[in-house]
Amino acid sequence: MSKKENESVEDVVDAAEAGAGVETGGGGEADAAMEPDHAELSGMLEDARSKADEHWNQCLRLQADIENLTRRAERDVANAHKYALDRFAQDLLPVRDSLEMGLSASVQENTDPEKLREGVELTLQMMTGVLEKFGITEVNPENEAFNPDFHQAMSMQERDDVAPNTVVTVVQKGYLLNERLIRPAMVIVSKAPDAARANGEA
Repeated sequence: MSKKENESVEDVVDAAEAGAGVETGGGGEADAAMEPDHAELSGMLEDARSKADEHWNQCLRLQADIENLTRRAERDVANAHKYALDRFAQDLLPVRDSLEMGLSASVQENTDPEKLREGVELTLQMMTGVLEKFGITEVNPENEAFNPDFHQAMSMQERDDVAPNTVVTVVQKGYLLNERLIRPAMVIVSKAPDAARANGEA
């Protein structure tokens, strides 16, 4: 290669290196201008720590509030179970008082049986009123069709004067609480007379 050609190649290389140096140097200055200094970084760090502490404190307060609400709810539920019958008991106490007064009067001399009966009837009316006030109603299905959802058959009785499967006797009344059965009525139910026996008697 001639001397002139060598000089041309060297000129190209120098020019390329010079251009790379300018670009590199220029990029470094731009990056240095964009990067925050130490003081600014410290400020950003302190701000981040402050926000983190604030959020942590909020989290702790929320957790404490949730625990307090949970304890309060548990206490309210326990009290609701414990004192659910408070009003019912208050209304039932006068009935007990009336029964005690009637019992006390029954052992006294010269007690009028008619007055005792009237007292018992009044007490029964009080009791019925208290039960109805709290949604307790009786099931007394005499002369009604037997309903297994509300009645429990104690026995069957042959009857030709009523339709089969009719309640002819209520041994014990049933009760509903707000239309929900809490005790079925114990009943005796009719059935058709035995045909063979009926024909034999005829």
